[in-house]
Amino acid sequence: MMSRKIAISMTFLALLFYAGMAYAQVDPGVRSCDSCAGGPLPSVAANNPAGILSFFNDAKEVFNTTLSVSGTIEPGSGLGPRFNSRNCAFCHAQPAIGGTGPASNPQVVDANADGATNTIPSFITANGPTREARFPFFFDQFGNPVTSAPNGGVEDLFTITGRSDAGSCNLPQPSFAIAQQTGNIIFRIPTPVFGAGLVENVDESTLLNNAANNAGAFGTSGTFNHNGNDGTISRFGWKSQNKSMLIFAGEASNAEMGISNEMFTQERPLPGEDQLGNGLPANCRINPTPEDHTGFSTSASTSNSRITKFAGFMRLTAAPTASTTVPGGATSISNGRALFSSIGCAACHTPTLRTEASSITPSLSNAEIHPFSDFEVHHMGTRLNDNVSQGGAGGDQFRSAPLWGVGQRIFFLHDGRTTNLISAILQHASNGSEANGVIANFNSLSPAQQQNLLNFLRSL
Repeated sequence: MMSRKIAISMTFLALLFYAGMAYAQVDPGVRSCDSCAGGPLPSVAANNPAGILSFFNDAKEVFNTTLSVSGTIEPGSGLGPRFNSRNCAFCHAQPAIGGTGPASNPQVVDANADGATNTIPSFITANGPTREARFPFFFDQFGNPVTSAPNGGVEDLFTITGRSDAGSCNLPQPSFAIAQQTGNIIFRIPTPVFGAGLVENVDESTLLNNAANNAGAFGTSGTFNHNGNDGTISRFGWKSQNKSMLIFAGEASNAEMGISNEMFTQERPLPGEDQLGNGLPANCRINPTPEDHTGFSTSASTSNSRITKFAGFMRLTAAPTASTTVPGGATSISNGRALFSSIGCAACHTPTLRTEASSITPSLSNAEIHPFSDFEVHHMGTRLNDNVSQGGAGGDQFRSAPLWGVGQRIFFLHDGRTTNLISAILQHASNGSEANGVIANFNSLSPAQQQNLLNFLRSL
């Protein structure tokens, strides 16, 4: 009996030892660099063509404008009736305007700003990720998800009810507590938009040739999401569901801040409300629509719509700058870069692509870029499956997240579930994931090799 207890104890200690070895490596943490992201493309900074730098600065200011309902409290107008935040730059803030969610979640303040009476959902915390919520399925009359009725639309966290500029509008928040109790809720965090114009300007033939060169490598088998109308490859968003920066900007304006615009012209009820005959109440339709539209003026600055400026800012922002010295030093980073390719990470996270000729500004033309993405969607298995389809991408399919700038990000994966780069890597492995072979290769590396790989990723 004593021998058996000793054997069990030794087995337990061995498990603890190996578990400790698996996590002996350390995520170097968020890399600091004030000048590594958020600036304009070099040719834009040089004002080529004339006037483009002024446009960029104006567009960045609009991107960083806080909204109220009719522009009577905050400088911008068009907020709500339902929204996730009041300012693009609140959520796209890390490490600079245009990035991803910051360490301090702005949504905690957004919830009750200017008199709003929203309850903050339990999944929104002061130091947690900035999130949007979606219900994969509609509910029945008992509050249970109907798995035969896909939903997946954005369920905005907040309403303008109670705000001093909202009049008599009175809207309920979605049933987040019920959704959490029934497991019918998923989250998304903001994607960085640095270098988006470069990505937008990669020719389809380049993406297709890259896909052909990597087909089947290390067990991967991605595919492209396509625009439903012209059939071309889409490449923006967590599932590559958006074709262009203008579509991306118009959808985000409408879904995240409630701004009707020339791309999405109506005020937005919650998903399913129109099907139930419970559209947006008349007293919540405060502004004429579309709230954002192209003006008629001799000044280009004032005639452009807000979403045109949003798209312009994203299109003209430079790609993040990688480090060659930190963390871990140049040798560790170089060794990690080699391992990144040899174990298969580069099969999906393509290090280098090239843009085609651009009519907008020289820095977009024929440029070698390093996004570390193939912009395909890949099956990521049961662990990351969110049961939401977008375009041709199914529930477990996600775009290979561009890794440029990953060294300065705080939250990882589509829902911000972890702040630890090691955990984010290991989450790629589960039943049905194309990354299983690559993660097995990662696990077979020595602790020193794994650390080099982590140092390389944090250098990006």
